[in-house]
Amino acid sequence: MEQLTDDVFSGLGIMVLIICLVVLVFYVWSVVWAYMDARRRGKPGWLVALVVLLMVWPVGLLLWLLLRPQSQRHQV
Repeated sequence: MEQLTDDVFSGLGIMVLIICLVVLVFYVWSVVWAYMDARRRGKPGWLVALVVLLMVWPVGLLLWLLLRPQSQRHQV
């Protein structure tokens, strides 16, 4: 029984590690994406990336998605 418990907890530890790595990759990707998106839209990319990076993570990304200006390619 003790061996089974140890196996379950080690399996959970691996799953938690994988989930944390996926979240970290998505976090870094969202900061890079926000930077490039801001540059495409004529805004200071470093400032937008900093806001996404330093705010509580999903809030900063959602804030940029809601407040970002229209793309300069679509403006006439």
